[in-house]
Amino acid sequence: MLTLTTGKKAAMDRLSTKDGIISALAIDQRGALKKMMKALNVEPTDKHIEHFKELVSSELTPYASSILLDPEYGLPAAKVRHADAGLLLAYEKTGYDATTPGRLPDLLADWSVLRLKEQGADAIKFLLYYDVDEDPAINHQKHVFVERLGSECAEEDLPFYLELVSYDAQISDAGSFDYAKVKPHKVNDMMKEFSKPQYKVDVLKVEVPVNMNFVEGFGTGEIAYTKEEAANYFLEQSQATDLPFIFLSAGVSTELFQQTLVFAKEAGSTFNGVLCGRATWKNGVKPFIESGEAAARDWLQSEGRENIESLNNVLKQTASSWHDKVQVVEEAAVN
Repeated sequence: MLTLTTGKKAAMDRLSTKDGIISALAIDQRGALKKMMKALNVEPTDKHIEHFKELVSSELTPYASSILLDPEYGLPAAKVRHADAGLLLAYEKTGYDATTPGRLPDLLADWSVLRLKEQGADAIKFLLYYDVDEDPAINHQKHVFVERLGSECAEEDLPFYLELVSYDAQISDAGSFDYAKVKPHKVNDMMKEFSKPQYKVDVLKVEVPVNMNFVEGFGTGEIAYTKEEAANYFLEQSQATDLPFIFLSAGVSTELFQQTLVFAKEAGSTFNGVLCGRATWKNGVKPFIESGEAAARDWLQSEGRENIESLNNVLKQTASSWHDKVQVVEEAAVN
C-alpha cells in the first residue's frame, strides 16, 4: 500500500475524479507533435506548438480530471485549462541520445521540481525508457537517477508519476512480433522494480503488458498470445505492484484503446485510470494546420470531445479507485 502525506493526497485528489479515477489528458508531446505537423508539409514554429496545446487544453479539460503538459511549450495551455482540472508537468527532456547506449534519461536543464511547483504543478511526471535485461551498469545509473527524482518530489511534497516505456536493446522495432513475445516480461518486471520504496514513486504510468495487435481476436496477422495468455499477463501486471497505476495510450486508435481497457478489466486488472494523449487529439492536428484555429476548435468540440467522453464512460466501467491503494499520514511521519 502507498503511504501519502496529506499534501500529496490533496494533490492526487486534484488530479482525479471524486471517485479516485485518473482520467487525464496528455499533451506533453514535443518532438512527436512537431513530426505530426511536418508530415503535413509545414515547418512548425514554437507558436504552432504552443497554440495547438492551448486549444486542446481549453476545449478538452472540461471533460478530463487533469492535463499533462510540458514546461517548454505547455505553460500557456496550463493557464487556460478548466478550473477543476489538475496539472501535471513533465520534467524530462524529450527523446534520448541515440548515439549513446542505454537511452539514458535527462532532465530539462532550466527546471527543478520547485520551479515546476511554482508554475502550478500538482504532480511531476518523468518518462524513463527501461530494458530489464540491459547491461546492469546502465540500469544502475537509471535506478540512482529515479531515486534522486523521487527524493526531490518528496521534498516538495508533490506526487511523482513515473512513466515507464519498455524496450529491448536487441530488438529495434517495438511494434514487431518479436518484441510482442517478450513485452509481458519487459513491462511487468519493470513495474516490480520501480514499485520498490527507495524510488518514492506515487503513480506508475505504464504500457499494457501485451501488444493488442497480436492478441487472438484483436489483430489480423500473426498471433503472439491467445486471449487467455493475454488476460493472464494483465492479471500479473496488477499483481506486480502495490502502487496506483494508469495506462498510457501509446498512440493506438481510440477504439482499440477502449477495447483494451475492457479486456484489462475482464482479466482482473486493477488499473486506476489513464493518461491518454494522441488517441484523443491527434486527428485535430490536420484541421489546425490546414485550416486554422476555428477548424481545430470545431474538431475538438465534436470528435475530440466525443473521444474523451466515450473514454470516460469506459473508465467508469473498468477502472478501479486508487483510494483503495493508499493510506494517509501527516508529513512528519513520512519524513
